[in-house]
This record gives sequence, structure tokens and C-alpha cells, in this order.
Amino acid sequence: MAADDTGAGINRAAITGCVILATIMQALDTTIANIALPHIQGSVSASQDQINWVLTSYIVAAAIMTPLTGFLAGRFGRKRVFLVAVAGFTVASMLCGMAQSLVQIVLFRVLQGMFGAALVPLSQSVLIDIYPPERRGSAMALFGVAVMVGPVLGPVLGGWLTDNFTWRWVFYINLPIGILAFLGITTFLPETMRNAGAKLDWFGFGTLSLAIGALQVLLDRGEQLDWFGSGEILIETIIAASAFYLFLAHTFTADEPFVKPALFRDRNFTAGLVFIFIVGVTYLASLALITPYLQSLMDYPIVTAGLVLGPRGLGTMGAMMIVGRLVGRVDTRFLLCIGLGLTAWSFYDMTGWTPDISQGMIMRNGVVQGAGLGFLFVPLSAVTMATLPPDQRTDGAGLFNLLRNIGSSVGISVVTSLLTQNTQANHADIAQHVTAVNRVFENPAIAQFWNPATDAGRAALDAMITQQAQIIAYIDDFKLLMIATLAVIPLLIVFKQGASGGGQGHTLAVE
Repeated sequence: MAADDTGAGINRAAITGCVILATIMQALDTTIANIALPHIQGSVSASQDQINWVLTSYIVAAAIMTPLTGFLAGRFGRKRVFLVAVAGFTVASMLCGMAQSLVQIVLFRVLQGMFGAALVPLSQSVLIDIYPPERRGSAMALFGVAVMVGPVLGPVLGGWLTDNFTWRWVFYINLPIGILAFLGITTFLPETMRNAGAKLDWFGFGTLSLAIGALQVLLDRGEQLDWFGSGEILIETIIAASAFYLFLAHTFTADEPFVKPALFRDRNFTAGLVFIFIVGVTYLASLALITPYLQSLMDYPIVTAGLVLGPRGLGTMGAMMIVGRLVGRVDTRFLLCIGLGLTAWSFYDMTGWTPDISQGMIMRNGVVQGAGLGFLFVPLSAVTMATLPPDQRTDGAGLFNLLRNIGSSVGISVVTSLLTQNTQANHADIAQHVTAVNRVFENPAIAQFWNPATDAGRAALDAMITQQAQIIAYIDDFKLLMIATLAVIPLLIVFKQGASGGGQGHTLAVE
């Protein structure tokens, strides 16, 4: 579907609204259920290990099905696949809300992930196609707001619904959104050409799915099972590595592989995959750190923590609206450099945080970090997809979003694992300097609370040491994220320069 199609031109605003609704619905469900987990756990009498599968099942199913989006859209038509995805996701959400056992919830979450996997890449490819090159930056800004609103708004909305109604409403909330998106897509979105003779490379899809699934389970359960000290993690590592090797070998030798190697001949596309992986690592990993920091170290209720994090979303939206007008006019590498610089500065500022930091400082930091994401996501989405042929954009969008999701899983696993390990190491370092003969305990004001000669005093002293160890561990994680962000700035040179007078497919290449 070309950008100048009459139907697309007339209904462009309506189509945009519909696909943005579908994107928001999927993005919300990546985090909205997290806050309701304790309530779900109590409702179905599940253990902590069992309840984690409510999250893991969704992530794994969505990761496996995302690369399949391009084939399905080409074989059956993009509109038809979009409608099935929206309807299936909405129905699966209702079933999750009505579930009466853990097995039912996990099963319906798998269905949710399978249907929801196509929503984001389909939305991205639709927006790229219906807008002319000079307006794609603004379209990607709207798309970026929808994608990134989930991690910020999800915990707040999920906490509010759970506190005021019941955990089931974190799933029921998708019903009105899904109905509106379905009706709008049915009415306004034109169908694309179908390739009825297209055949799926089952071996390529199977090996890639097995590799992704094993990797996601490994990352999700690694910290809980002590990583490679666990037989399960070793098995999952071997499966993931073996399946990925078979997938690569098959991809470069098969006549019609599942993932076309031609995609990676586009240097902008390949570079964009690297950068979106890093964005996933740093941005969502930082969110995974900040939320428990506010709740465990600063004793913020979940709703208050969500409100404090809210300005981050405002920073992202504001930056996306600005940068959407600059894409195609300003060197994309310059915009990406600004985004990386803002993000690195926010992490640097966070290395000086302590639990007595004011809410105002947290909000200001969030605005800066959110703005950095805006300067990264919009031009990156535009430049990654712009030079791909139209028939490869859905495939490209699927890989683009797959790498973002894998990056977020890797980032969250790494920072969470380092947080635990560094907390233990810091606790041991601090504790060796705290002895019963330390003269500081001669101070009555201190001995009243932290008397090492009493059980209560030792317990209070251990809690204080643990808190200090956690603070240092968080600082170490923020420092690591800052270094990772700065380290990729030299890679901006990888993006190639495009001709200033290029055609429709090239006007968003770096100028």
C-alpha cells in the first residue's frame, strides 16, 4: 500500500488513530500485569515460582510469534492479519480476566502473547506506508509515544485498577480499546496484496522460535536459579545456542529462508537493529531499577511511585513531537547523538542518588531521560525502515521489535543479577568494619537503635547495612548503564549517508 493511495490519504488520520490504539493496548500489557501479580498469586494459591509464569509465558509467546508477522501479512493480507490479532488479543485478555486457576491464566497469557506479537510491527509498517516521506518522522513520533507509554503508564494504571477494583480489571481494560481498534481497522484500513503461493520455512521458523523461547526463559529464570549453577539454565543455554546455530546455517544455505539475508544488506537497517537492542537494554533496564528503588528504599506506595515516574513519559512525548519534525531535515546521527547524550547524563545524575533525594529531582531526571528516549526512538525507527523496499517493511518491523524486546530482557536480567550480587558483596565489605568494639557504639543515641549486644540491635544494624549495600549496588548499575550508553556513540558512523535528492525510499536516510 503506497503512501499516496487515495483511500489511505483520505482516511490517514483515522487509520493512525486505530493502529495507535492497537499499539497502546499491546504496550500496556507488557507491564500492567506485573503490579497485580501478588493479588493474582493469592487468588489462585500459587507459589512465587509458579506465578512468575504469568509474565514469562506472555513474553516467550510474543517473542516467538513476532518474526512470523511478515510472512502472515504477505500470505493472508495485512488487514486480515491485523484484525485477527486485535480480536484474538482482546478475547484472550477477557479470558485472562475470567480465569479461575493458574493453569488457565498461563494458557490465556500464551494466547495473548501469540496474538499481540503482530500488533506493534503491523502498526509500524502501516504508518510507514500511509505517510509520505516528509511526514514519516511525525508518524514515528506518534508510534513511539504509543510504544513507550506502556512501561510508564502500565504500573500506575495496573496499581489503580487493582486497588480500586480487582486484578481482573488489568485484563478487562483491553475490551473497549480492542473493540474501537477492531471497528476502526475494519472501516478504514485498505487491504494489501496477498501472495497466496507463499510458503513458510518451517525449519527456519522452528529453530528461531526454539532459540528465542529458550533464551527468554533463561533470562527470566536465571537470577532466581543462580544462573549456570542450575542444571535447568545450562540445558536452556545449550538449546538456545544449538537452535540459533542451526537457524543461521539454514538461513544462509536455504533457497527461501524464513528471514531473508537481503534485509541485512541494508546497512541502515542492520545498524538500526543494533541500536534498538541497546535502547531496549538501557531504557527498560533503568525502569526495572527505578521502580523497586522508589518502593523498597524510599517506601513509596506504588501509585505514588507511578506518579513520580510520570514526567518521564511527558519528556518522551515532548521530545518525540519535536524530533518528529526534524527527521529528514537534520542529520539523523546528530539527533541520535543528542538522545544518547541526554540518556547518559540522566544515568550519571542517578549515580548520585540516595533515598533522601527529593521527588522534584527524580521528576527532573525522568524528564531528561524521557527526552533522550524521544530523540533516540523516533529517528531510529524512521531511518531503520526508510531504505527497505515496501514489501520487506513488515519483515523488517518484526525483527526491529524483536530485537527491542530481547534487548529489554537482556538488560533487565543483567542489572537485576548485578544488583543482587553487588548487594551481597557490598554487605560483606561494610559488615567487616562493623564490630562490637567499634567506639561509635559508645554513643547512647546510636546504641539505643543499633546495639550489637542485643538481638534487636543486631537485626536493626543488619537492616541498615543491607540498605547501604543496596544503595551502592544501585549506583553501580546506573554507572554501568551510563558507560554502555556512551560506548555506542562512536557506532553512529555506521549509518550511511543518503542522497539528498533520493526518492521516497531514501529521503529519511542520514543526510
